[in-house]
Amino acid sequence: MEIINRRQRMSSVARKIRREQDRTIGLVPTMGALHEGHLSLVREARRMCDIVVVSVFVNPTQFGPSEDFEHYPRDLTKDTAVLTDYNVDYIFAPSAEEIYPKDFSTYVNVEGLSEQLEGASRPNHFRGVATVVSILLNTIRPDFAFFGQKDAQQALIIRRLVRDLAFDTEIVVLPTVREDSGLAISSRNLYLTAAEQQAGSVIHRALAKAKESYKKGERHAGKLAELVRNTVETEPRFRVDYVSVVDAETLERLDKIEDRPILIAVAAYIGKTRLIDNTMLSKAKKDSSVAKA
Repeated sequence: MEIINRRQRMSSVARKIRREQDRTIGLVPTMGALHEGHLSLVREARRMCDIVVVSVFVNPTQFGPSEDFEHYPRDLTKDTAVLTDYNVDYIFAPSAEEIYPKDFSTYVNVEGLSEQLEGASRPNHFRGVATVVSILLNTIRPDFAFFGQKDAQQALIIRRLVRDLAFDTEIVVLPTVREDSGLAISSRNLYLTAAEQQAGSVIHRALAKAKESYKKGERHAGKLAELVRNTVETEPRFRVDYVSVVDAETLERLDKIEDRPILIAVAAYIGKTRLIDNTMLSKAKKDSSVAKA
């Protein structure tokens, strides 16, 4: 396993793999603080691809001025040790200056999808995500890139980005990985006490209640959103940011649910930590939690 810090070196290595060795490349983009959610993506990349690249980069442009960029967990040594057990070929761990040189002035914005849900609460967040993902895809040119369903809006935006800008990469979205309690695994869970982590399971229970209500015939989006909100708020430590019931492809807010895939997305604070989660509703027998584009 080789750790690469320079964009030029990463680009050169990837070009040689594609042209001279004719092998497929899988990219798993991360901000480090690796957990089982990331590792599920690494395992699938290893299964599908000849060469696996994991990027580790805490992207400053997707953090707002009052968010946790300075305190976001960073431990490349620990992350490297974890990835050694997963037969990863390359870790791309650039500095901020390597990704965003002093005169950097070009940003990518996926209009329409970026202003909803997380975008409404975190202005410019998805501009930062779309920009750094564009840089990674253009640097590495992977055949496949792997993302998690927990960040459903992010996955949708990246799929649209890849389509609109004609990147020759297939986006693979894998199911959310959860703690035994149901809490979606996230690097920010490190901020939570054991009691807060246990309390965090209420979000998954709330989404499960909404899904069950949908299966029993409830088609009023407002009632499903209210059910989720009320359930989360039974845990007094939580403050709900939003509960949204939207079209899973357009993020259009709905009143009445029709025969199309639906996303229920939740964001809530416990203390200073912000947690997100979601579930998909579909008349299909299986939950639409795995998607490819």
